[in-house]
Amino acid sequence: HYGFGLAAAGMAIGLVQYARTRRNLPEAAHHGANPLPRRSYAGFLAAAAAAAAVIVLAVALGLVTPGNLAPVMAWLAILAAVAYFAVILSSRQVTAAERRRVFAFIPLFIASAAFWALFQQQFTVVALYSDQQLDRHLLGWEMPASWVQSINPVFIIVFAGVFAALWTRLGPGQPGSPLKFALGLAVMGLAFLAFIPLSGGGASRTPLPALAGILFLFTMAELFLSPTGSSVSTKLAPKAFQTQLVALYLLSISLGTTLAGILAGYYDPTREVPYFGFIGATAIVLGLALAAAVPSLKRLMGGIR
Repeated sequence: HYGFGLAAAGMAIGLVQYARTRRNLPEAAHHGANPLPRRSYAGFLAAAAAAAAVIVLAVALGLVTPGNLAPVMAWLAILAAVAYFAVILSSRQVTAAERRRVFAFIPLFIASAAFWALFQQQFTVVALYSDQQLDRHLLGWEMPASWVQSINPVFIIVFAGVFAALWTRLGPGQPGSPLKFALGLAVMGLAFLAFIPLSGGGASRTPLPALAGILFLFTMAELFLSPTGSSVSTKLAPKAFQTQLVALYLLSISLGTTLAGILAGYYDPTREVPYFGFIGATAIVLGLALAAAVPSLKRLMGGIR
């Protein structure tokens, strides 16, 4: 409760800071591309109210329950993504070159959803694993299982600057965005395969350094893909849909997070090898497939890396 409260306080401070200083942003930042016409406000507000009413009724009538919430959310995210891609690709405000770039973004959207479906298991499967399978004793002191969740953030703080310096130093010689996505997926798959040699050891038998090494791979995969996704979605976005393509990238995170919850339901501590092996191998295969598609994606991206 204290953690969530502190997060809320920090976000409130951030909003106040933004509200007081946004006047210092460039003039272009105050004007959205392709804004919603005022005559359409009423229709969209009515649609939003109708959607809210449908949600309330679905919950009240028991059509949406805690048991089926995850698959419902996954299908809604998929339908929303398909609908939005259709809107963008069919728009007359999108040029032929911009349309090709949106097509190039579709495999990256799928790869991002697959990546987050694995990465977000850090808060489900890995949390359970840390509580039940991990030896958390250090010099006679037992580390709380919840502290394991701090390992990845510490790695992020340490290595984010390293990655930024590396990409800056490599400049044009650095891997393109599709290849970074492919590397992120493949490394994420390797992280799950790394659980296999530790499987079957019993309660509190996995050494803490071993799990820290796996979470290090989580971090490397995240640094390959996450900042790249935010960047490439901005660059590939058509002029009339700049923020919408970024929203689609965020929707891929939402979809992946939902899928992570669904996948976690299949985790069984007594059958870890099939679980870790299947999803780890699947991620690597998807990464290799995306890497093989890099030349085609480069052509569609029209010079954007």
